[in-house]
Amino acid sequence: MDMLPKGRVAAAFWLLLAAGLVFYHLALIFSGLVPNLVSRPLHMAFILPFALVFAARPGWQRGSGLLLALLGVGAALWVAWRSDTLIDQYGFLENDLQTAVAIILLLVTLETARRAIGWPLPLVAAAALLYGLLGQHIPGQFGHSGTPLPSFLGTLTIAEGGIWGSLTGVSVSVVSIFVIFGAVLNAGEAGQGFMNVAAAAAGRLNGGAAKVSVISSALFGSISGSASANVASTGAITLPAMTRLGYPKRLAAAVEAVASSGGQIMPPLMGAGAFVMVELTGVPYTAIMAAAILPALLYFFAVWVGINAYARRFELRGVDAADHPALRDVIVTSLFFLVPFSVLLWSMFGAGFTPEYSAALAILAGTLLLFVNGRFEIDRRLIAERLVRALLTAAKQVSLIAAIILCASIIIGVLSITGLGVKITSLILEGSGGLLWPSLLLTALACLVLGMEVPTTAAYVICVSVAGPALTQLGLAPLQAHLFVFWFALLSTITPPVCGAVFIAAGMIGENWLKVALTAMALGVGLYLIPLGMIANPDLLRLSESPGAALLALARLALGLVLISNGLIGARGKLATLLLCAAGLAVIFSGLYF
Repeated sequence: MDMLPKGRVAAAFWLLLAAGLVFYHLALIFSGLVPNLVSRPLHMAFILPFALVFAARPGWQRGSGLLLALLGVGAALWVAWRSDTLIDQYGFLENDLQTAVAIILLLVTLETARRAIGWPLPLVAAAALLYGLLGQHIPGQFGHSGTPLPSFLGTLTIAEGGIWGSLTGVSVSVVSIFVIFGAVLNAGEAGQGFMNVAAAAAGRLNGGAAKVSVISSALFGSISGSASANVASTGAITLPAMTRLGYPKRLAAAVEAVASSGGQIMPPLMGAGAFVMVELTGVPYTAIMAAAILPALLYFFAVWVGINAYARRFELRGVDAADHPALRDVIVTSLFFLVPFSVLLWSMFGAGFTPEYSAALAILAGTLLLFVNGRFEIDRRLIAERLVRALLTAAKQVSLIAAIILCASIIIGVLSITGLGVKITSLILEGSGGLLWPSLLLTALACLVLGMEVPTTAAYVICVSVAGPALTQLGLAPLQAHLFVFWFALLSTITPPVCGAVFIAAGMIGENWLKVALTAMALGVGLYLIPLGMIANPDLLRLSESPGAALLALARLALGLVLISNGLIGARGKLATLLLCAAGLAVIFSGLYF
């Protein structure tokens, strides 16, 4: 109950609001069609109190947050209430009241994102708004013809574009449901189940504690979708275990940072990226899962190989026998995530339900499991704590992602209104001379730079909006281009100078972050090479269409990564490192010729 603020009235208010947010999003799944100009503004109305007030410090921050929340909720509710009238205005503001509502919505969206994730993304969105308002005064090809103010602001705030666009629709209907699913699983025994399965599977091996971190992070990351959350949760167990066994601190922290970063590329969640990809590409969610699974497994395989190389160098031990979980505990605790996951997968692939409907059913299964513990006992106090934790965690995480997506939607809306996206696409094509690989490298650099400042999903949305069309014009399939951009948007989790997962892991273990980052880059080399391998070996993404060719491409990339990992980590001497890395690159890119 310590997640709730002190005071009965305040605790009851936030708990009821969190329950309302969760039940609202579940109700949308079961209630049929709700107009977009109703469901999306209500989504914003629910998330603003949590994003602006719940975690705010007492004093000015909380007072200003409360004022902004009241203004934003009022404006959003007004749009939902007047939706029947507004939809006939086709994004044109007709009076001063509507203009005031539009300005409030935009300002509150920017400030909410700033408080949630810092300045960079809101600054980009603000720059986009200024471009839309003043871009007609820019000479040359990067100016635009100008848009009347009522039309520009209205398209962003009272029409199904801008902050109420399709990206927000993904946040409402799909992302929120899967975030709630992850919160429900994490509130119960599923997290311990992940750790037990990982320890049983890899604990006895050389470097076993590090391999436990890899498996548990892959499992936990599949539902959390956040590298930082992954480090903080699994790292609290794996980092002390590794240091107790004598692992170098820089290696232990690097293992956790690299393994945790993989959660954002691991289906089914992929840090909300999979559901955004559905909307942007038009590719079914199941097809995206099928395309993403082999690269994700390949990433964790590369990390595993790197740990083996380190284990030979440092004689890393496995987990002590006394710390191995009992077989009964492994079996019982694994049920707490296997049952909900089985419901999810059966609903999608067996019954043919939509991903959001399947996730809603899995949420119901996971909620029932909150009523028992690992000994199948019912403890009323424990049940209450778990339900409260699930509701509040879901509300906070839904609000965080919604704040990001609403702000990113402003950028997408301005790109659409002004045509700037097409102009940037032309610039990429000109800068690369119309060649694919220079365009890929320019896009990768843009993803890395942008990813240093904003969360992965936001970096992916912005980069793919401007670079995606250029890559598809140069011959890439849409899904191939989107996965390439998404993977490179993740680079900043382990790449200096801004590497969030590394900072957290280094802080938890008390090691210099730069040492951890350099080790993490060697261990996580797959994060840099697998996206390029997807382009050189497009069959890797065709598991559902051509399993044989996909597995052949997987084997080719796996061999290349084995050579490179051993060259970077296990080789003795610079010449051996150079030869192994060169051989590995030749194998990975052989798909271009054979």
